[in-house]
Amino acid sequence: MNLNIVLFQPEIPQNTGNIARTCVLTKSKLHLIKPLGFSLDEKHLRRAGLDYWQYLDLEIHESYEDFANKYKDGRFFLATTKGSKLYSEVVFKQGDFIIFGRESSGLPDYVRQSEHEGAIRIPMLETSSRSLNLSNTVSIFAYEALRQFGFPNMK
Repeated sequence: MNLNIVLFQPEIPQNTGNIARTCVLTKSKLHLIKPLGFSLDEKHLRRAGLDYWQYLDLEIHESYEDFANKYKDGRFFLATTKGSKLYSEVVFKQGDFIIFGRESSGLPDYVRQSEHEGAIRIPMLETSSRSLNLSNTVSIFAYEALRQFGFPNMK
């Protein structure tokens, strides 16, 4: 496994399906923290993930607290527009956890205030009131980490 991609209470099934596909193709584990804004058997979720679901390393957590307690020794990074550090300034290690928030509201204060290695962000225009699509953001973070790892076992 290269990375742990963590989605905190994702809301849009198509995003989660796209992220699942990215996780399979990057040998990353996908963690979903409930409540989810959709059913895991929704056709939009399956369609976005195509036939990759059978290969996905997936773990579902009942709450953020359950997740954080289980992996308390892990290195956690928070992907947030409120991050103080650019994603490209971080030295990632295999097995790191990158936590992404809800599409509509990001990560709640209690998650951002509890975290470990820090909040990291993608640079965007300051005039923008919106952020990048979640599945695009996951891909940017994941491929930066994989670049640092030398794209292990990838062609």
